[in-house]
Amino acid sequence: MRQTIRSRLETGMTKVIMNDIQTKLKEVIQNNNVVLFMKGTPQAPQCGFSARVVKILDSYQVPFQGIDVLADNNIREGVKQYSNWPTLPQLFVKGEFVGGCDIVSELHQTGELKTILAKVK
Repeated sequence: MRQTIRSRLETGMTKVIMNDIQTKLKEVIQNNNVVLFMKGTPQAPQCGFSARVVKILDSYQVPFQGIDVLADNNIREGVKQYSNWPTLPQLFVKGEFVGGCDIVSELHQTGELKTILAKVK
């Protein structure tokens, strides 16, 4: 019985925390033109996929907000729920989810990313 009550409390707290995270994620995404949720920082990416997207964004000389998902697991899981996309990194431009590394790379190769990022300048 005690375990059941504890489980319910933990589940309730998790929902409260995730709702709070979703609100904060929405604010960050809405208040920044370009946001990259990534492993590590733009100056020190912690995975090859994050490094590739940083390199692509740097080639456009567009300022972006890098968010290190390794620093907070709630953010890491929260952004996956927010975008309904299971992998990282994740790029948002002008409040819209663009995609992960493969999609960003493809958009870069086809020239479409230049058009998307032109909205920012």
